[in-house]
Amino acid sequence: MESLIHPSSYISSNAKIASDVYIGPFCAINDNVIIESNSKLISHVCISGNTIIGKENTFYPFSNIGSIPQDLKYKGENSSLQIGNKNIFRENTTVNIGTKGGGMNTTIGNECLFMVGSHIAHDCNIGNKVILANNATLAGHVNINDNAIIGGLAAIHQFVRIGKYAMIGGMSGVEYDIIPYGIYMGIRSNLRGLNLIGLKRKGLDSKKINELQLCFNEIFEKKQPIEENIKKIQSKTNTEEVNDIINFILQKSRRGICTPKI
Repeated sequence: MESLIHPSSYISSNAKIASDVYIGPFCAINDNVIIESNSKLISHVCISGNTIIGKENTFYPFSNIGSIPQDLKYKGENSSLQIGNKNIFRENTTVNIGTKGGGMNTTIGNECLFMVGSHIAHDCNIGNKVILANNATLAGHVNINDNAIIGGLAAIHQFVRIGKYAMIGGMSGVEYDIIPYGIYMGIRSNLRGLNLIGLKRKGLDSKKINELQLCFNEIFEKKQPIEENIKKIQSKTNTEEVNDIINFILQKSRRGICTPKI
């Protein structure tokens, strides 16, 4: 049987690699790395740190996974990175381990796509089926929920939360939390509205989308505080998507909620 590890690659004796993992030319797998079954490192991939990688992940050339944070406060603490299953890391993707100030762990869920040059900084938490387009960058402590899409060259400020099914347009700069199903474009701009494409992909019909749009307008109506608007909405509707938005807004936030111009 032909070896699945190219002879030009370096594998630390302290790494734990499943027998069916393919490791192509000129890869480096350092101490304390765990890679589970059916993953593939095409070539020139570096994986380091206390990094645990699940099943069926694919790493394209020059991706650098588990490297130390780009944070001057990092002092060599024994932090980690955990990656789920069936993720794709395209060329030049970088992912950092966590820090003492952020919970010691960076996490990535399942079935995500990280396109060329995307960056995930220390202590980020990424859900499932998230897409980062080319050169999208996340600062430290960013949370991105399931099915969110971050457009190319977009930059997300540290501690920002991105809700499920939200869409961030290309070349945007985001410094406030984006609600679930929201759509955002611009540099330190306002929320543009609901992500209608994402809602249709989720399977919502026109009636439910219209209902969600009315609730969106009521939540951000300017005559009184958002909390008061939410109380009124909670008394008359109880759909999953409305509750997703309300619960997201009511959670603790380091950055505050991005609001629309209504």
